[in-house]
Amino acid sequence: MRRQEVLPTTASPIVSKLDFFNAVGNKPIPTFRLLDGVGKPLEGAVLPEVCIDKAFARRLYESMQMLPTLDNVLYNVQRQGKISFYMTAHGEEATIVGSAAALELDDEVLGQYREMGVLLWRGFSLDNVMAQCFGNEEDTSGKGRQMPVHFGSPEHHFHTISSPLATQIPQAAGVAYALRRDPKRRDRSVAACYFGEGAASEGDFHAGFMLASTIPSPVLYIARNNGFAISTPSTEQYNGDGIASRGPGYGIDTVRVDGNDILAVISAIREARRRCLQQGRAVLVEAMSYRVGHHSTSDDSFAYRARAEVEDRKRIDNPISRFRLFLESRGWWDNDAEADMKARHKADVMKAFKRAETMKRNELGELFTDVYGGEQPWNIREQREELSRLIEKYGDKWEPWKSELSKFKNGGKDLLKGN
Repeated sequence: MRRQEVLPTTASPIVSKLDFFNAVGNKPIPTFRLLDGVGKPLEGAVLPEVCIDKAFARRLYESMQMLPTLDNVLYNVQRQGKISFYMTAHGEEATIVGSAAALELDDEVLGQYREMGVLLWRGFSLDNVMAQCFGNEEDTSGKGRQMPVHFGSPEHHFHTISSPLATQIPQAAGVAYALRRDPKRRDRSVAACYFGEGAASEGDFHAGFMLASTIPSPVLYIARNNGFAISTPSTEQYNGDGIASRGPGYGIDTVRVDGNDILAVISAIREARRRCLQQGRAVLVEAMSYRVGHHSTSDDSFAYRARAEVEDRKRIDNPISRFRLFLESRGWWDNDAEADMKARHKADVMKAFKRAETMKRNELGELFTDVYGGEQPWNIREQREELSRLIEKYGDKWEPWKSELSKFKNGGKDLLKGN
């Protein structure tokens, strides 16, 4: 008798049939997978229609590969002191790109901070990415007033990232409720909310799920379970093997998917989205992966996990390698295509980087705009006037001020009297 395969580090059996559940019994929660570790379909697996579309499959793979190209450059740029902060998506490329491909382009997305790939899939350019990370005058996410990787784009239906963990979870329930009340969108759009398993330890997780449960609305919760909060393994975050068991407690349809299998992610998210719209209710998808990179540039993960563990997971369960093997098995990819793609990606990223680092920041006066509607409050006017006086006094006389002001468009002169 064949032994049941389980997901590494858990008792969760691998299954090839997509099956949502709304109750937890005494059996381990299964993990939905279509491709094994070497890119071969599992016995009985029903692959999504993307598998018969060569162009779309290649686009998926190239989108996955763009993320580490960007991550490697921007991580090193931060280490050089040219940007203040960065977070990579190493090891989670299949979850991010697969979910992006399964959503509609006008679904509202509320991300955590590793969802840059969703924006890229929707047409957010490399110049947009670099502008936000450098905070230059072309930054449409926040005019240089946000930390790097805190993207936002109304054009791409991507709500601006917030630093505090889990704030987007109750917000997503509210966004979905607004969609439900809109006759033009109630049967067409969902609110897709991403969060990590660490964020699920916050009170906002339960507040959001309670709201989504008691006031039903089409919100698709996507839990990226990568095994770690910033420096806390999941084994120290909760007593259990994941987040999926919490969905049924709120009466929410739930499925766990192998987050390193992009085809399984696409299938799970598409079905979850269909259920959201059909039932007008929340659905939870837990994508199981492994955070290969450090949490951020503020973290050294080798202080709390062995380097050998990371290297083993990169080699044995790499989401990019798995999908490449699948493409090669169909004759859709080869070494020449790989070399061409990597050369193009690197050239495009470096071109955008070199352009962004030479650009000025927004006008200094933008510090005081876009917070309040209507007449500017007295305290903001006072702060603006005080900064204006200081610029007049020191702007042309003290070298540190001259140097800093030179980085802004118009050199801070927009705040001087008469402007």
